[in-house]
Amino acid sequence: MTPTSATGSPRERARQARPGFTLVELMMTVAIIGLAAGAVVVSIPDPRPPVGVEAERFAARLTRAREEAVMTNRAVAVEATPGGYDFTTFDGERWLPLTQRPFGPERWSEGTRMVADIDPARVVFDPTGVSDPAVVTLSRDQSLRRIRIDGAGEVTLDD
Repeated sequence: MTPTSATGSPRERARQARPGFTLVELMMTVAIIGLAAGAVVVSIPDPRPPVGVEAERFAARLTRAREEAVMTNRAVAVEATPGGYDFTTFDGERWLPLTQRPFGPERWSEGTRMVADIDPARVVFDPTGVSDPAVVTLSRDQSLRRIRIDGAGEVTLDD
């Protein structure tokens, strides 16, 4: 018979002195880290502005282009393309790009699609603020917003 001491058998001492983690402890740690990483990925917001924000900005710039036409007594045109939009003004002989703020060329956010009822999507505000009616629709990820320009040059955003 093997003598035993007050601290246990040599086999028990060897088992208790072994450093490390059990497989169950390691699996639980990996599972918890995976759940935490998943929560972080799900909570990260889309860096692109919602299509509604982009439509509001475009509508505000259309309104500002109408005001520019009235204040400067020159026609101002806004041309929207699938890539973005830009502004030009008529100086009496030719159309020149408007480059001062807020009229620089703008690009749509990635994934934004533009559909217009006129081709090309060009809205011209005359010096009295009047324009031809037009509708521009912006869409992305099953959401869309319509920007309407009526014959009086008023810009509205459909809900």
